[in-house]
Amino acid sequence: MKFGFTMPNTVRVKALTQAFEVDVTGPDQVAMARRAEELGYDVIPIPEHFVVPNTHVELSGPHYFHSTVAQAFIAGATQRIRVMSTVTLLPLQHPVILAKALSTADWMSNGRITVTFGVGWDAEEFKILGVPFHERGRMADEYLAAIVELWTSDSPEFDGKYVSFKDIAFEPKPVQKPHLPIWIGGDAEPMLKRAARYGSGWFPWLTPPADIPAKIDFIKSQPTYDGRPFDVLYGLGTSQIGEGHVVVDDPTQLPGMSAEAIIDQLGWFSELGVTITGVPIPPVKDVNAYLDYAQWVIEEIKPKVP
Repeated sequence: MKFGFTMPNTVRVKALTQAFEVDVTGPDQVAMARRAEELGYDVIPIPEHFVVPNTHVELSGPHYFHSTVAQAFIAGATQRIRVMSTVTLLPLQHPVILAKALSTADWMSNGRITVTFGVGWDAEEFKILGVPFHERGRMADEYLAAIVELWTSDSPEFDGKYVSFKDIAFEPKPVQKPHLPIWIGGDAEPMLKRAARYGSGWFPWLTPPADIPAKIDFIKSQPTYDGRPFDVLYGLGTSQIGEGHVVVDDPTQLPGMSAEAIIDQLGWFSELGVTITGVPIPPVKDVNAYLDYAQWVIEEIKPKVP
């Protein structure tokens, strides 16, 4: 099982954020990313929103990064650790610009970028940005196809409803081949079909752990799935947050559980098909204490999880 390191102050979700996190700065995050790499963490996930309507700030918080910018920043500060988005809001960004940003980050990091594409859930955010919310699925399918064309073709050409281009050059291509890993975030059937067609992995959000195997089977049963290696990210504590960042009480996924309970739960996740996970940090007072717990996870938990 691979382990993700959750970076403090990448979000300020009321149900998750600790008091000390609001004072964590960019330079602090550089130091923490380097320490996570030293400890042996495998990946740093980065969430994304562009604006948060005031009606959602109480639950969702006001603080999010542009995931690709943050990924590039963290990758530039480290040497080996992978940096992935969770998730990049695909329909809210022009696919040519987004393809360029991601390929630039991948090229400059020597191939350490993973993108998780999602279609978004906040209709108000879409309205503010002038993007039709109810067309976001169709837009995502077209944008995905266009991005892959830009990343893989020597003479990119695409003709769609939302984006078209021809007679262009597009470089740098991603270092990773055929392109940087594409993950799909979300739980509904269209997302699972997208994962089958394009995905190297899947990031469920609202799927209960016990339902993960059936959804993996669905993905791999699709005619567009070609047998490629396929990862699943599901962290301990994921099911504590529901749609709209509403808190869901799940006593099996609380921060601060005993080592035995954490190992048992993550072992179960592994049996379900989860390949990348994370352990939420219980209440601590500062960055140093946060990193001490992160070290404990690597030393006491990770070696005992298959």
